[in-house]
Amino acid sequence: MKNIPQSHYISFVLHVLIWLTLLLLPYVVSNAANHYSIGSIPASFFSINWLIHLVLFYGNAFYLVPKLFKRQYWGFYILTSTVLVLLSYVLKYNILKVWFPALVDDQPAHKFIFAPSIVIVVISFIYRMVVDRIRFEKEQADSRAEQLANELKFLRSQISPHFMFNVLTNLVSLARKKSDQLETSLITLSDLMRYMLYETQHKKIELRKEIAYLDNYMALQMLRFASDVKIDYKVNLNDLDADTTIEPMLLIPFVENAFKHGTGSATTPWMMIRLEVDRRKLHFEVKNPYGAKIEPNGIERSGIGLGNIKLRLDLLYKNSYSLTINDKENIFHVILTLQLS
Repeated sequence: MKNIPQSHYISFVLHVLIWLTLLLLPYVVSNAANHYSIGSIPASFFSINWLIHLVLFYGNAFYLVPKLFKRQYWGFYILTSTVLVLLSYVLKYNILKVWFPALVDDQPAHKFIFAPSIVIVVISFIYRMVVDRIRFEKEQADSRAEQLANELKFLRSQISPHFMFNVLTNLVSLARKKSDQLETSLITLSDLMRYMLYETQHKKIELRKEIAYLDNYMALQMLRFASDVKIDYKVNLNDLDADTTIEPMLLIPFVENAFKHGTGSATTPWMMIRLEVDRRKLHFEVKNPYGAKIEPNGIERSGIGLGNIKLRLDLLYKNSYSLTINDKENIFHVILTLQLS
């Protein structure tokens, strides 16, 4: 019982209430002075009729339609549903004959007695089609949501190894130089790993934490390159809402690509990184040169980064972002505008 979805309980209660209303309605619209009759038909017969209709409704909706019509036994379904309606006519007639003999010869009343059987079967058929359609669309939506969640999980899992490969390469470079900055770099790296291990498990993360992660990454890169690369990195937070959130590890691939392709291929390596947030609107810009021998498209194909980020943006911010990537005169320029939650 605990595993039954709440929606099933609600549906069950609604069905009970609807049928109880239909069964008691004849007594509500009639009165004792009229001997609880609607015209010449007693209210009790209407209630008995609704019990027959109840069997017709659920028999057709939950047995004939799924067992015959849904399996494309259409001829057999039409025959069986017709027989079911005829049986209801026979049953109603015999009830009239035994309990309400005065109505047997009341021809005008027959249309209120026999016609509803066909209407109920049609309604139950439509009901089943609508319910199945809603269930199918829900299953499709759940399946799509699960697929998107798995895709997102896969895309996130790609980021960490890619990022770690680049960072460890940086640390090896410092170790070879026997730099005093190696210890500081390892401490910074531990902060980055803590973020990746624990914070990225959430669907969304506070923007301030994501920016702190980006700051640590930039500090690690600045330790490595020192004055070899001119780095212009600025963050401007204008009235940032404290509860503003963002997808974890969303911005770092752009910066990774800038370091990967802008520091080793240009004659005078440099990069410009701007991050501006005005309340819940983010503007992120990365610009760097690339060598003449490297094709702009090769930047995207060479790693997981930009291809990954485009997929994640489509999955999570489909109608809430704009991404522009320009490559002119050996300058690679990325502009991301994002409406945050």
